[in-house]
Amino acid sequence: MERTALDNRLLNEYQRGFPLTPRPYADIAEDLGVSEDEVLARLERLGDEGLISRIGAVIRPNTIGASTLAAMTVPLERLDAVANFISSLPEVNHNYEREHDFNLWFVITATDGDAVQDTIKRIEEETGLEVMDLPLAESFHIDLGFDLGDVQT
Repeated sequence: MERTALDNRLLNEYQRGFPLTPRPYADIAEDLGVSEDEVLARLERLGDEGLISRIGAVIRPNTIGASTLAAMTVPLERLDAVANFISSLPEVNHNYEREHDFNLWFVITATDGDAVQDTIKRIEEETGLEVMDLPLAESFHIDLGFDLGDVQT
């Protein structure tokens, strides 16, 4: 489906500075000159189309709970199945393929370090593959917002 100017504004303007109010979608709607229902429907459609994977806070690692970056070497013929399994785990907030021997990378976030290790163990048991645990050694801020301009899909 083609992205509209309104879709582009939703995708560009609310990657940062999401309203922290009792009714953020109503506030966004007011700013954009549309109804709250329209904002919610468009966000749902953009999610269904894979243009939005989640809407939520990004919290500095290990501030609340514990987290780690992890990587695996997954045979290409199993990559989709393993990635889908990992994505299904509530402790994993995203994963991605890289062109490297370690070709599947993901972040595990859990209540504490033991829960992170339990998740790693579960992944290894379910897949029969080793997980490389890369805990945070030094924190850096990387802005993951992307200006999508007004490109139509």
